Amino acid sequence: MKKLVLVFVLVFTANVGMAQNSEKAKALLDEVYNKVQGYENIFVDFKYVLNNAEADINSETRGDVTLKGDKYLFNYLGTQQLYDGNKVYTIVPENEEVTIEDKTEEENALTPSKMLTFYKDGHTYAWDILQNVQGRKIQYVKLVPIDTNAEIKSILMGVDAETKHIYKLIYTGKNSTTTTITVNSFKTNQPLSKTLFTFDESKYKSDGYYIISN
Repeated sequence: MKKLVLVFVLVFTANVGMAQNSEKAKALLDEVYNKVQGYENIFVDFKYVLNNAEADINSETRGDVTLKGDKYLFNYLGTQQLYDGNKVYTIVPENEEVTIEDKTEEENALTPSKMLTFYKDGHTYAWDILQNVQGRKIQYVKLVPIDTNAEIKSILMGVDAETKHIYKLIYTGKNSTTTTITVNSFKTNQPLSKTLFTFDESKYKSDGYYIISN
């Protein structure tokens, strides 16, 4: 009987600890979310690293995104993507081509408009390691998708403990691929052109671009 009571106490204590751990992690994410929601606009310059040792893949590139509400301007791999709140415009200068389509997002896809808020729903949370990065304290939270069919196995989100801004995202896929996004620059409430999120079709037509509208 004493052994049974001891086992019960240990299990109960462990469960309480896990619950408190999860609540602490969620509280930090809520702070990040509330901070992000308070900005008029956000500019993020980032480094993107894709690694899969089994497939001998290791690539690194940079990109940037400007966000205002649901609207965004995304520059990545020589391609520019613009969402004006209604349509998505993908501009490929190398091919002199523009594709116009309705906005459609897969539930588990990380898109520019969800880049800083994707973690709000659909995950379980756990408190992880604390790192010192050049004098900055980066607290990591581990997120695991609730959807067992998700391609992502887990996500580590590093948060600057002082600013409550996202510093790093590390995605581990079920196919052994690791994707790491590191924020190089995070700027808020920048002066933006009134036409930044406006697509001028006539400009691209005059430049000889082929326009594809879906």
